[in-house]
Amino acid sequence: MRRLMLLRHAKTETDAPSGRDQDRRLDDRGHKDAARMGDWIAAHPPVPNSVLVSHAVRARQTWDIAWEAMKDRVAAPEVEILPELYGADPAQLLDSIRTATAPANPKHLLLVGHNPGMHEVALMLLGGGDPAGARALRDNLPTAGLAIFDFDVKDWGDVAYRRGKLVLFVSPKLLRSE
Repeated sequence: MRRLMLLRHAKTETDAPSGRDQDRRLDDRGHKDAARMGDWIAAHPPVPNSVLVSHAVRARQTWDIAWEAMKDRVAAPEVEILPELYGADPAQLLDSIRTATAPANPKHLLLVGHNPGMHEVALMLLGGGDPAGARALRDNLPTAGLAIFDFDVKDWGDVAYRRGKLVLFVSPKLLRSE
């Protein structure tokens, strides 16, 4: 069994001072939402033992803030910054998932990336599971939204479209309404 967690970066400023999209930073709400999601992940094991993060500033900030909220409660995962996650389409994201082998073929993998690719790959991986979560996920993977899938496979290389069981879809907005 493998667990995949897809976390979209948190809310950002509209424009970066540099003018480059990949340099956009989290805004105040983004900081709060990233911390909220990190706290939620730590409180709902299993937690990731490997994390793949886009090199864009907003994705790295999302992970750093989430990790800060969870670090005193969980073991430190292996973290890899991957430039190819920035602007990745579903096929590229699936390739990154299928080749996730450090450390020692992790059982619980977290990707921190961007729409539209993250939302599209989530929809393409969806093969069953939580119906309410699937309905919510069909509309959008919002900023700091988290989709959690289980795959009945022994190796990440066997992950395929329509084979993921959606365990849960959660977002800061859903957590605020609880």
